[in-house]
Amino acid sequence: MRNISVKEITANIKEMCIEANHFLTDDMKEALHRATYEEVSPLGKQILCQLQENLQIAGDDMIPICQDTGMAVVFMQIGQEVHFEGGSLEEAIHEGVRQGYVEGFLRKSVVKDPLERVNTGDNTPAVIHYEIVAGDQVKITVAPKGFGSENMSKVFMLKPADGAEGVKNAILTAVKDAGPNACPPMVVGVGVGGTFEKCALLAKKALTRAVGSASPVAWAREMEQELLQKINATGIGPGGLGGSTTALAVNIETYPTHIAGLPVAVNICCHVNRHAVRVL
Repeated sequence: MRNISVKEITANIKEMCIEANHFLTDDMKEALHRATYEEVSPLGKQILCQLQENLQIAGDDMIPICQDTGMAVVFMQIGQEVHFEGGSLEEAIHEGVRQGYVEGFLRKSVVKDPLERVNTGDNTPAVIHYEIVAGDQVKITVAPKGFGSENMSKVFMLKPADGAEGVKNAILTAVKDAGPNACPPMVVGVGVGGTFEKCALLAKKALTRAVGSASPVAWAREMEQELLQKINATGIGPGGLGGSTTALAVNIETYPTHIAGLPVAVNICCHVNRHAVRVL
């Protein structure tokens, strides 16, 4: 059994909230660079250059990449041989988010009640997903999620007979409906299978998968490639102003499902696809 102080969790999440809001991962930076080179529209190429300039300024001057610093989504992959000591793990996670957003001077965007709309003042609570795995390590992923793209996400409860074409149509429908509102070029996270809530969680996790990586499932891998081409052929383009780069990646995650269902979730993220990952 390995003991980990919850203070260590708080300290890391604080740093990760600040890191994720100022720096994109290397795979995202490379994808933007490659898209700029390949973009056929002069205006689209100009917008992509501006996005990269914005990213450079954010890192150099420690200014958030986007004014919407998101709602903190925290994935906790916890080894079953880990014992947390010194207090509540959940409270420690929220405290890390509070410190990160307050001390990092990040915009506080969370309201206490969805209808009363009173701001909590520190961007808490976070949305936390726990997973218990083998081993004595803790993998933390902090993914601040902006709501311009989040609002464009959809869940489709398809029939099994809809099959692969139904899944493709659902994904394309979500992207086309999103259009410029999702601040393209976007990353399209897709969850297929499970239940109503499971497919949505899969789609959210898909956004944290490296751009350029491929699904280990053969049909999903082929669908990722096909849909990326089809999405980029829509002409929505960077900033929604036309071009050949509407999406940087389509990431599909799958899970077993019921004989009577085919749930599909599409969680769209803008070009600021932020996440920080640490293993303790």
